[in-house]
Amino acid sequence: MSGVWDAIVIGAGPAGMAAAATLAEGGMRTVVFDEQAAPGGQIHRAVERNARDAALSAVLGSDYAAGAAAAARLRESGADLRFGTSVWRVDTDRSVWTRAGAGIVCHKANALVIASGAMERPVPVPGWTLPGVMTIGALQILLKDAGLRPDGRLVLAGCGPLFYLFAAQCLQAGATELVLLDTAAPGNVLPALRYLPAAMRGRGPHYLWKGLHLLAKLRRAGVKNHRGVSGLQIRGSRRAEAVVFNAGGRPGRVECDIVALHEGVIPAQQIARSLDCIHEWDELQLCFRPALDRSGETSIPGVFIAGDGGGIVGAQASAHAGTLAALAILRRADRLPDAEFLARHAAARRGLGSHMAIRPFLDRLYRPRREVLEPADEVVVCRCEVVRAGDIREAARQGCIGPNQMKAFLRCGMGPCQGRMCGPAVSAIIARETGQSPAQTGYYRIRPPLKSVTMAELAGARAEE
Repeated sequence: MSGVWDAIVIGAGPAGMAAAATLAEGGMRTVVFDEQAAPGGQIHRAVERNARDAALSAVLGSDYAAGAAAAARLRESGADLRFGTSVWRVDTDRSVWTRAGAGIVCHKANALVIASGAMERPVPVPGWTLPGVMTIGALQILLKDAGLRPDGRLVLAGCGPLFYLFAAQCLQAGATELVLLDTAAPGNVLPALRYLPAAMRGRGPHYLWKGLHLLAKLRRAGVKNHRGVSGLQIRGSRRAEAVVFNAGGRPGRVECDIVALHEGVIPAQQIARSLDCIHEWDELQLCFRPALDRSGETSIPGVFIAGDGGGIVGAQASAHAGTLAALAILRRADRLPDAEFLARHAAARRGLGSHMAIRPFLDRLYRPRREVLEPADEVVVCRCEVVRAGDIREAARQGCIGPNQMKAFLRCGMGPCQGRMCGPAVSAIIARETGQSPAQTGYYRIRPPLKSVTMAELAGARAEE
């Protein structure tokens, strides 16, 4: 290919696969960049390979297996697929800098779709830096990538749909020493009920039934489930050995070999933040998300965000969001007649709304506790620079009113993760100490490189011809 791409898609999860396939099928020269070796993203990770493994497919379930059809469509669409490729810089002129076997290359496009998905919300609790403590998402990656299930005494601590889905997958995979610590506050139930009527629309009943089925399966298997858990602490001298907590006003303790934490997911912000896209605070999901129009276009013309990177919507809704972004790009390039655009756009909007109907109910029901958002003074918040929550509070009392100032005060956000792990807590702590809203407090200013590159690689950088 020579010249400028018609469209670049970053990410090959549900949103990216749908966007890229729609664009390529519409006749646009489209390239897809993804770090993994094959399509699927995190939710459908290794779905093509695992389709040949009946036992693992049974563990992962039908919703996971459905990603194989989306991957097949992408491969047949004619899009140029560049797997094993990292995106380390994106510019407002829609230049995308990648790092792969060919070195560093700069690609340019007329339109850009960012489908980088979500990340697990960091869970800074006492002991979360001990060996043996992981996230549920990390354990699920091991299951999808290598068919590995946790061995020994496993404690899952947190809340949300993935919490119970993974517990059921562990049970199906043969885990026998499993304990659940559900941190959802009992006080969440009543506020969540106001969203229940809307959750009964569209695909809402399907998701509710699926959740009830998972709970019933775990109950029938006799899995111990402590509800209303608070005050979570992970204990151990050299690695995680036990979890202590409160549940129902009573103290509890569970011995363990592995602890997996999960408090839901939040949009992956790094690329959008590096472009200086306008972001808004979502009070229901308790996170920042980019400001988007109905087709997913950001405050920067020609730059779209689709899927969970634009606000948490789930896998099926993400695919519809990817389609909406692609249709808008095709229409703008005069690749779709008005009548066809309107019909397909309306169908995608209906699909998105159907899968989104349950979202407010789930967001309110599984709202994280304040101790997760604003951890205790002794808890390490910035793992890269070993900065504790108490240090951040003290700096805020001395006049530090924003996350970017906090970098100068304490270096938090300056490490290899570039604030991915500490950013949510730093913003929340500063907001509480200063009396500002999260929107007023803001977030880190993100600059490239978004992923590590070497000086030798930079010296050999080139533009794609």
